[in-house]
Amino acid sequence: MIDDLPPLREVVARHGLSASKSLGQNFLFDLNLTARIARAATPASDTTIVEVGPGPGGLTRALLAEGVGRVLAIERDTRCLPALREIEARYPGRLVVIEGDALAIDPADLVRRHGLGGPARICANLPYNIATALLANWLEAEPWPSLFDRYVLMFQREVALRIVATPRERADYGRLGVLCGWRTHARILFDVSPSAFTPPPKVTSSVVELVPNPAPLPCDARLLSQVTKAAFGQRRKMLRQSLRTLPFAGLDVARLLAAAGIEETKRAEEIDIGAFAALARALAGLI
Repeated sequence: MIDDLPPLREVVARHGLSASKSLGQNFLFDLNLTARIARAATPASDTTIVEVGPGPGGLTRALLAEGVGRVLAIERDTRCLPALREIEARYPGRLVVIEGDALAIDPADLVRRHGLGGPARICANLPYNIATALLANWLEAEPWPSLFDRYVLMFQREVALRIVATPRERADYGRLGVLCGWRTHARILFDVSPSAFTPPPKVTSSVVELVPNPAPLPCDARLLSQVTKAAFGQRRKMLRQSLRTLPFAGLDVARLLAAAGIEETKRAEEIDIGAFAALARALAGLI
């Protein structure tokens, strides 16, 4: 037991909850595991943590039990709200439940309105069906660095590998690896077996820590996103072909690559983050 609330399995049964496949839910009942994830966020009494998709509140309870000052929990599944309200009552002033779609909510705005003024972090067992989109939104946010000094997030193992990939891991290296490597220092902390979840997914999961880089290579985030999307959208083609899909009429791709100092015959998986940043800077000078 981590607190005097009923066991999570009992809470789920009492409220008639079941994980929704359409919402990308998989409930975590393993107290040792939720505590390990919570500790990775190193919560303190002045820390505000944004949690996305808390479900019935397993990780939420672990974060509060570990001593975090306040959890701002974003949940769109109304079935889970009664269970979260019970935790809110048990920890008055330390849990704020926000009903809504995390893709449409600015977590930094939540912290500005409900935070404690100390460190702010995002810690979550992300719904698998929106995990990549959420991370991309957070990484492309302006201004940078954001309010958050750490992200501790669970993904499917294959997504985690893409997050930490470099050109050395060509099979996994892509747009997500460029964005994460550009603005953060990312590492996989540990893997999580499917058996830890109810229902068990078909894949292994991984907990990833991303620490913002306060001084990423200079370039426009929007243009970097467009360049990587075009380049990896046709990753088997040379850049002189794949970059023709950039949405800028009359763009001279050969001139763009020359301005960035990149050979036309290179493919996206062969160039590093510095080269992509150079492409984004060169593009800014041509449009």
